[in-house]
Amino acid sequence: MRTRLANRSARLLLAAAAATALAATTTACGPEDNGAAAPAASAPTSTDASADASDGAESGTGGTDSGSEDSGSEAGAGADKGGDKGAGEGGVGQSCGTNDLDLTLTPKSQAGGYYQVTAKAKSGITCYLDVNTPSVSFGSKPEGVASPVGQGGEDPIKLSGSAVAYTGISPKTTKEDGGVEFENVIVSVTDEDPNPAELALPEPAVVEKPIVTNWSTNPGETVPVIV
Repeated sequence: MRTRLANRSARLLLAAAAATALAATTTACGPEDNGAAAPAASAPTSTDASADASDGAESGTGGTDSGSEDSGSEAGAGADKGGDKGAGEGGVGQSCGTNDLDLTLTPKSQAGGYYQVTAKAKSGITCYLDVNTPSVSFGSKPEGVASPVGQGGEDPIKLSGSAVAYTGISPKTTKEDGGVEFENVIVSVTDEDPNPAELALPEPAVVEKPIVTNWSTNPGETVPVIV
């Protein structure tokens, strides 16, 4: 009887010792097993973070540059359009100088004989005859200066391409004999023009109290007569 109880007690002690050892083993292995089953996500290194920041900065810079270039291009185009629109509009434009014009002289038989002068802008030039009456003289003396008679007249006259203007010059308005003979006449658009034109007459003319008409686009209005 005692022997059976002793064997039973021994078995109970062995079972208790095994349970204790199992619990100890489970406790020691638990943290390692958990770490292996669910590894923590690795944090980004400083190198990766710098690269990401650099990529972001480049993307932002690229967008800014693109917007600036587009805006600048559009602004420049608008300025160009505006400049083109405003040029030459709403104003008369440049005044004609004598050297801007081709002047031709043609003798006419009306009103006792006179000279018709035709003015045309030179190739590529557009200008305006702002002064109604040309400055005309035979020689350099005051008695050779032609007086305006106020016929015709348009102010201003645009000359460009095939457009022309006319003026009429009568070298002699007196009926008496006399006067001075000239072979050329000096014509300019104003008295102060630094580049007057000297036009050859088809033959020498006797000059005394000469007269000149205003510029006109109608040649019929430039037959010089004293009213």
